[in-house]
Amino acid sequence: MSQTYDYDLFVIGAGSGGVRAARFAGGFGAKVAIAEERYLGGTCVNVGCVPKKLFVYASEFASAFTDARGFGWNVGETSFEWKTLIENKDTEIERLNGIYGWLLDNTGVTLYQSRATLVDNHTVLVDGEQVTAETILIATGGWPRQPTVLGAEHAITSNEAFSIEALPDKVVVVGGGYISVEFAGIFNGLGVDVTLVNRGEQILRGFDGDIRNMLEGEMEKSGITLLNKTQLTEIVKEDNGRLSVSLDNGETLDVGLVMYAIGRVPNTKGLGLENTDVTLADNGSIVVDEYLKTTADNIYALGDVINRVQLTPMATAEGMMFARNLYNPDMVNYVVSYDNVPTAVFSQPTIGTVGLTEEDARQQYENVDIYRANFRPMKNTISGAESRVLMKLVVDADSDKVLGVHMAGPDAGEIVQGFAVALKAGATKAVFDSTIGIHPTAAEEFVTMRTKVED
Repeated sequence: MSQTYDYDLFVIGAGSGGVRAARFAGGFGAKVAIAEERYLGGTCVNVGCVPKKLFVYASEFASAFTDARGFGWNVGETSFEWKTLIENKDTEIERLNGIYGWLLDNTGVTLYQSRATLVDNHTVLVDGEQVTAETILIATGGWPRQPTVLGAEHAITSNEAFSIEALPDKVVVVGGGYISVEFAGIFNGLGVDVTLVNRGEQILRGFDGDIRNMLEGEMEKSGITLLNKTQLTEIVKEDNGRLSVSLDNGETLDVGLVMYAIGRVPNTKGLGLENTDVTLADNGSIVVDEYLKTTADNIYALGDVINRVQLTPMATAEGMMFARNLYNPDMVNYVVSYDNVPTAVFSQPTIGTVGLTEEDARQQYENVDIYRANFRPMKNTISGAESRVLMKLVVDADSDKVLGVHMAGPDAGEIVQGFAVALKAGATKAVFDSTIGIHPTAAEEFVTMRTKVED
């Protein structure tokens, strides 16, 4: 390793990708330091995946209590305490923060709990001192896009949603992406009157059309007011603390909270990148090659800051790739694949998806077959709930290869994760058909769909 610099590797950002890269590089024998100005674990652990999933669990209990009656359970009077949820969430996040710190310490990584900025290609200013490194890795993630509407200072983003002091009676959620959809479901499940305002024609742009249609119907069925092709024009804070929200359709809403979830931007401002040879794209993301190297030979970047696939498992995979390629002599030129990356949206119902949507498949392949099942899940036949499940396969008719697997319904993320392995292996529809289903489950529908949907 280098004898010229203070460190072989300096990582800026201790989120999932940065920590993975740092501790594996340290495990391979590199002298590593990492800097984090906010919280160990990054967005996912602190204001993203983890607290969001905990909130989703909390919001699902109301319907679970109702469903229980159909199975003979006499559920007494119930009530919800927001303060208890926040306290228990904070305790869990503190535990995870500690684990991340232990992982770094256990591999000999020096942790600077301070902001780091770049002085030049090899020098970092951190905690009041300048340190040098042979290689620098930028893993600073993304940040919620800030609204520009009049009165935007009275709104919050998903960052603040996890720590609001009290649950509002009415909320406007602005945006049509997965974060807005998830929080609309969370607030609704906790008894809040929810209006989702989306400027697009439909929610979840880029997802399969049938899935989008189904989710919109289920959200409205659950009591969420969905306003597509609508924009918020002004927020006014009244003397009583309430918010008056004006929409471009002429409506004015009186609510207790406005939350914006209109996308995330690469977190590159104020890093001192102008002092280096690093090039930024027009959207502020860092330009890298297939090995995550920037236009500066010794500076690399990964995760949301490069704006490829903004998922925590993708950032950790990139972190592993980076460490192995640079510091493991037994592995070089390893490249992460961005094809068939599975993902879930923890909406209500949950969405699980991997591979091509029907729309994308029809653009890329001449002949596409669609298989689809839409049914009331077994649990609901007794619970009385009206929610349904949608499952869909997209197949290349010429090769019989399965191109996409999509689901909206309970446990969709858990189910699709397994089928993602099949897609990565290149499974055909014949392989799906020859697989024995587990009965009775919803998942067996994926291996029992035989009838093609008419074009």
